Amino acid sequence: MQLRYYALGGVLAAVLLNLLLRTFVRLGGVLTTLLIAAAIAAGLALLFHWREGRAPSNAERWRFTALYGGLLALLYLGLLAMMALQDTPSPMGLFLFSLHYLCYPLLAWLAFSPRHGR
Repeated sequence: MQLRYYALGGVLAAVLLNLLLRTFVRLGGVLTTLLIAAAIAAGLALLFHWREGRAPSNAERWRFTALYGGLLALLYLGLLAMMALQDTPSPMGLFLFSLHYLCYPLLAWLAFSPRHGR
């Protein structure tokens, strides 16, 4: 299976889980982001290992992280633009916003480590 499908599935899972946990369950904060990002990363790594029967190569790991992070970055930039239209975010707000975003590609990169798939 091509890596773009894993990346797209991860982005869809991130949107759905964030919507469910933040809107309906009313959880928030960096801890919720870490929980969602870790669950998605672990799920995608397990799915890759199950479907492919092997750990991802370093090239696949980097390519997946770039696709996944890039798609999420586009969504986060759109969200940031919508936030900026309402009110200019403070430097601390931008830092926290960036921290929330970086959890997803970082944890995916760690989960797709070849040593975890052995």
